[in-house]
Amino acid sequence: MGRNPRIEFEGAVYHVISRGNRQEAVFLDDTDCEVFIDALDEACGRCGWRVHAFVLMGNHYHLLLETPEANLVDGMRWLQGTYTKRFNGRHKQWGHLFQGRYKALLVDSDGGCFSTVASYIHLNPARAKCFDLQQGQLVDYKWSSFPMYMRPSRRPDWLRTDRVLGCLGFGDDRSGLVRYRQYMQKRVVEIACSDRPWLVDEAWNGIRRGWCFGSEGFREKMEEMLAGALGGKRRDSFSGDEVARHDQLAAELLLDEGLAKLGLSRSDLPGLRKGDCRKKVLAWSIRKQTAVRNEWISKTLGMGSPARLSSYIREVTDAKEGELLCVKEMFKC
Repeated sequence: MGRNPRIEFEGAVYHVISRGNRQEAVFLDDTDCEVFIDALDEACGRCGWRVHAFVLMGNHYHLLLETPEANLVDGMRWLQGTYTKRFNGRHKQWGHLFQGRYKALLVDSDGGCFSTVASYIHLNPARAKCFDLQQGQLVDYKWSSFPMYMRPSRRPDWLRTDRVLGCLGFGDDRSGLVRYRQYMQKRVVEIACSDRPWLVDEAWNGIRRGWCFGSEGFREKMEEMLAGALGGKRRDSFSGDEVARHDQLAAELLLDEGLAKLGLSRSDLPGLRKGDCRKKVLAWSIRKQTAVRNEWISKTLGMGSPARLSSYIREVTDAKEGELLCVKEMFKC
């Protein structure tokens, strides 16, 4: 069976689902969930992503993700790779954590499809009976964006609520949030009373299957985009040259800004040692704020083997004193 198409373009919205290898848990405790959300926060900072809904569910997670730049693949590679390293390091494990290829369902951002996917994500804990459906509240499940919706002061910058609430006719104010909570709690009651909670909403069938969720016009537009870019033929990935634009252009700008702070130019880089503290901090700054590959950073800065880059960046991250910390402080403005 062929793989679902992977389409990337500016402003694309996806329902991303990724499951644990062999259906095993990817979140063993609350700390794992915190580590993943921290990684998601970093990924959003690097890639400019906007998250409209998310939930962490033991052996899998869901995101309703918007990519202002065409960088889903690079960003997801960084997010899942980084979380896997942190999970394995924490639990003294090794190898793959996630099962094969994550699913990225293209979502029509117009009409009711957007809010339908958000509800599907937020109601996952209810369908899985992660809390008492008769006595509990959806807000009781803390590893979801839903409680963050209810507490504006605790929302991260990358979590956007206006589009989901707006699709349902609610404002992002006290009254609107009370109405949204009541609306979602009614959905919880529907799930509690159903013998097939995964099909309480018929539209959820379209979310669980296929590669595209939206109107007929939206589907046709996506198919035309594929056919036009590929000469009438389908393939697994579509992006074109623009897929790395956010990362590489952002990295180029960060490099030039960093060199200016250090009083250096690009022509000075070849004359510096591969492990020069200034190169390490430049690499750390670029890696922290983009999803550009280690190979690009190592080659551009003249730092030798890409395999050593992670250890260099870790040195900067952990720096508490000395010349490395002094240079690092120059980049904290």
